[in-house]
Amino acid sequence: MWKRLLVVSAVSAAMSSMALAAPLTVGFSQVGSESGWRAAETNVAKSEAEKRGITLKIADGQQKQENQIKAVRSFVAQGVDAIFIAPVVATGWEPVLKEAKDAEIPVFLLDRSIDVKDKSLYMTTVTADNILEGKLIGDWLVKEVNGKPCNVVELQGTVGASVAIDRKKGFAEAIKKAPNIKIIRSQSGDFTRSKGKEVMESFIKAENNGKNICMVYAHNDDMVIGAIQAIKEAGLKPGKDILTG
Repeated sequence: MWKRLLVVSAVSAAMSSMALAAPLTVGFSQVGSESGWRAAETNVAKSEAEKRGITLKIADGQQKQENQIKAVRSFVAQGVDAIFIAPVVATGWEPVLKEAKDAEIPVFLLDRSIDVKDKSLYMTTVTADNILEGKLIGDWLVKEVNGKPCNVVELQGTVGASVAIDRKKGFAEAIKKAPNIKIIRSQSGDFTRSKGKEVMESFIKAENNGKNICMVYAHNDDMVIGAIQAIKEAGLKPGKDILTG
């Protein structure tokens, strides 16, 4: 429930920051449909736009930056009043954002940040503190194992995504103080349930049928659900044989 509220807050904040003197058309370059959270974000964007009388044009990036860049260029060509982007990765946005800026179309970032030298290329970023989220899970694990050896396998998000980078960083910072905790394997599950399950299955096979694994740390809910399915199918108990977070 709290995650849905976060989505509502993020989308509402972005839309509320635009002047509504006349009917507006907004282009939204969405990452894709990688998870239930992402679907909720899209639905909330539609709902919030309808409430405000905004025409919302949504382009599904299908988890590919090239698709998102094409969508942004299309929005610029259409002369929309503003552009929302939930960027799949953090880098490579300068050229297309400069095109939007030259066309005097404001850009708002949702959920994820980007790495650009010129911060004037976008208006603002509406996102959670993902470093803190990773740190909170790491802090919980330190207390949970209480000095006992713990081998962690990590399901990372999409390679290059700011969320994946930050959640990894926060978790790593938290477990620095606990030499008993080690990340023994780390691989991208692309924020999807199916890939999370697939990668977790490979981790379990590689680590003595899961006996060497203390915890799986996933960068989002869908991947951890996939991991839990893999744990159960291996005859192990999530939360007991292998901690999940």
